[in-house]
Amino acid sequence: MIDKFIESVEAAVADIHDGATVLVSGFGLAGQPVELLDALCRQGARDLTVVCNNSGSHDGGLARLIRLGRVRRLIASYPRGAEAGAFEQAYAEGRIEFECVPQGTLAERLRAGGAGLGGFFTPTAYGTRLADGKETRVIDGRGHVFEHPLRGDFALVKALAGDRWGNLVYRKAARNFGPVMCMAARKAVVQVAQRRALGELDPEAIVTPGIFVARLVCVGAGSAPASVDEPAEALA
Repeated sequence: MIDKFIESVEAAVADIHDGATVLVSGFGLAGQPVELLDALCRQGARDLTVVCNNSGSHDGGLARLIRLGRVRRLIASYPRGAEAGAFEQAYAEGRIEFECVPQGTLAERLRAGGAGLGGFFTPTAYGTRLADGKETRVIDGRGHVFEHPLRGDFALVKALAGDRWGNLVYRKAARNFGPVMCMAARKAVVQVAQRRALGELDPEAIVTPGIFVARLVCVGAGSAPASVDEPAEALA
């Protein structure tokens, strides 16, 4: 029987290794898998490359990982948000490398990585310092910059609900980068607030199919196991 749920956040991140590239969902704290990131802090992996829209806030989740010195390189669009002191201090002290990527370009680089594409041309950042060292081309009279795909060893993602096959639905803006990060990672690790029985999720509402998810862990109020009375034909 396929059941991708795992018993704890500690077990969910246990195989993240030193030097890994980790894709982290979230727009600010909306959709950021804080519990998985806190577990990664306790797990101890270091020298990480993290791809995220921002750098975390206050002293939990990604901000804590940065403050502990576990992140060697951050690829992000908006690292200096509210209460982003952990990143600001680490960057000022030369303890973290930073690559600034425009937000739409970040999403498209991840999508290209998940789709197996070799890259794409975009007019975003043409003629700016963000284009330094990159291939440029004029297409239909407009300057473009070539961007390479982004892929990860792991993705840490937050979703609203999932079933044991790994099918996911998200809550509103918390959806943000999660779907493309699940596609672009070798292993997607997802925390959900609700575990749903197989067949309970509306197929038309599933955003991330289970084929892109390696394991799930339930945290929060919805962490009770799903009902065992799933239809027999759904068991596999």
